[in-house]
Amino acid sequence: MTRLVELEANGPRKLEPSDIDDEKGDVAVCQCGLSASFPFCDGSHRRTTDEEDGTTYVYDDGERSVVERVVTRDGADEDDE
Repeated sequence: MTRLVELEANGPRKLEPSDIDDEKGDVAVCQCGLSASFPFCDGSHRRTTDEEDGTTYVYDDGERSVVERVVTRDGADEDDE
């Protein structure tokens, strides 16, 4: 499975001491792209547990949709490769 992720930041985020959870004492970095506190994990990845291999998904306002076709900037879609 894959996910389309749109990011708005254009630079890195430096971790600060305030980023560490006083209770847990750790920092988890988001790898699914869905976290509301990106780049930190907020547990949003739990929504992806039933995604199927070979299917591309997009999440918009918490709703998941299947992407039927991906077109690159040059106009070639993934099926043309």
